[in-house]
Amino acid sequence: MVSGELIKSIIIENENFIIGQIKGVVPREGIALPSENLKKVVVFHGVRRSGKSFILYDLFRKNRGRSLYIDFEDERLSNIKIEEIDRIREAFFELKPHLLSQNNVVFLFDEIQNIGLWERFVRRLVEKEGISVYCAGSSSEITPRRIHSSLRGRVWSLEVFPFSFREFLVSKGYELSREKLFYGSGKVYTKNCFGEYLKFGGFPEVTFSPTEFDKRKVLKEYLNAMFFRDIVERFKVRNIVLLDALWDKLFSSFSTRFSLTAFYKQYKGRFSFSKDSLYAYYKYFLESMLIFEVKKFAESTYKRMRNPVKVYLIDVGLSRRVSSMDYGRLLENAVFIELRRKGYEVFYFQERYECDFIVKSDDRFMVFQVTWKLDEDNKERELGGVIEAAKRFNLKEAVVVTFDNEEIKEIDGITVIIKPFWKWSVE
Repeated sequence: MVSGELIKSIIIENENFIIGQIKGVVPREGIALPSENLKKVVVFHGVRRSGKSFILYDLFRKNRGRSLYIDFEDERLSNIKIEEIDRIREAFFELKPHLLSQNNVVFLFDEIQNIGLWERFVRRLVEKEGISVYCAGSSSEITPRRIHSSLRGRVWSLEVFPFSFREFLVSKGYELSREKLFYGSGKVYTKNCFGEYLKFGGFPEVTFSPTEFDKRKVLKEYLNAMFFRDIVERFKVRNIVLLDALWDKLFSSFSTRFSLTAFYKQYKGRFSFSKDSLYAYYKYFLESMLIFEVKKFAESTYKRMRNPVKVYLIDVGLSRRVSSMDYGRLLENAVFIELRRKGYEVFYFQERYECDFIVKSDDRFMVFQVTWKLDEDNKERELGGVIEAAKRFNLKEAVVVTFDNEEIKEIDGITVIIKPFWKWSVE
């Protein structure tokens, strides 16, 4: 049993920590919060270490004096039961009785999925007590499809990614203006920053780590935690050999087509595993938000299911790189995450040529091709793919994202905008 006095102590400690020790919070983009009259529970979900806690810290600071922050990974709360959880609310109002009559109180709960039946508790706070509730978690249990039915229709889910390149630049102290980023010495610094971003990714702690050694060490620790905590422990995995082989294959096959059938044929003679286990383990990676799959564009679900998917990582810093030729694949992965971050539905296109991304936003389509550089050797293939896709969807515009090429071409009545990632993603 957790005492009220202990909870009060935790509340005060958390407030002092957020106000006194948390510095330089980078404002996150694309966080569209609901209006208060909607009475929604806001849930931030995403891979671990992507910055969800700092979003809660930022909300706490913006609502200073009327906010509660609780982290349910605090070992002192590890044994708290759902029937005891109302003591948190009671302890807060005992500390701040003047807020009892206010209608602008904010409760912030981190890793709330550690508490069983948490959905009913937060629903009551929002609907019956008028408290604004924000929750965060890195477990698949807190994703929209896994949230308990008692909260469905009453939740405002927001997917949190590691830093975008825009946020990465802000974290480095850059001002997001064309004059300072794209011209003169600013252009050199921007391209250098993009090189670092492509090498180490956008996890906030990695971004702020001072040396390459520190960055690599932090990423290695993340990978270990994700492997054991997010996969092995959470899903009670028994066949570690299979999981390790699948992990290695997925994290070295990013931005390429992946087939579970092909994996099964390649590995079935090396160690013992079943197809059911293989499909289940692959699903664990998807549910843990470590990887995303992109299906081939087709009108029918059957045709989409028959073709191999393309696999992308949540962050390029987690990739297993096997050659110096990975630059194009890293760039493609970065472009996919930018498209996903915007909430688009993404497919790949394959007919005579291939186009990397067909993007659907409501009833509007857009096409994107990604290549590290556009030259005489690949121009026919890369431009052919994006033109073919644009014609398929009756589009007058197509985009090719590169590292450094920049121009506008008119081809068969289609305007092809060729632009470097470090401009395209910032603009």
